[in-house]
Amino acid sequence: MRESVQAEVMMSFLVSEELSFRIPVELRYETSDPYAVRLTFHLPGDAPVTWAFGRELLVDGVGRPCGEGDVHIAPADTEVLGEVLIRLQVGGDQALFRSSAPPLVAFLDRTDKLVPLGQEGALADFDAHLDEALDRILAEEQSAG
Repeated sequence: MRESVQAEVMMSFLVSEELSFRIPVELRYETSDPYAVRLTFHLPGDAPVTWAFGRELLVDGVGRPCGEGDVHIAPADTEVLGEVLIRLQVGGDQALFRSSAPPLVAFLDRTDKLVPLGQEGALADFDAHLDEALDRILAEEQSAG
């Protein structure tokens, strides 16, 4: 059974020190990919852009700076759990977003109720076995029909 958790959060897209604007960002978690979260950014005038990265990275990034490579997440102020900065990078281009922490924490709490952190492997194995079984059944039906 594939289930999901979704939320929409307003984030600030920090274009420069002087310029930022708020955009809707869809957060999505699916049991079919239990290690990842997806953030879809709805930038004005552009097609939506979706980034997928580890759920654990988002969990950790709410409380402390973390991330390597293309995704970095950190609290805006390490003394106060108020806002979170999400930096996404492709080559030399990067985008910086600021979000209120409570909606992210609420979303992550809902994902944890669906699939507790550390239990993803069991679910991934179950889904893989289910997909294999369904593929075999469909193949048998097609060869019999």
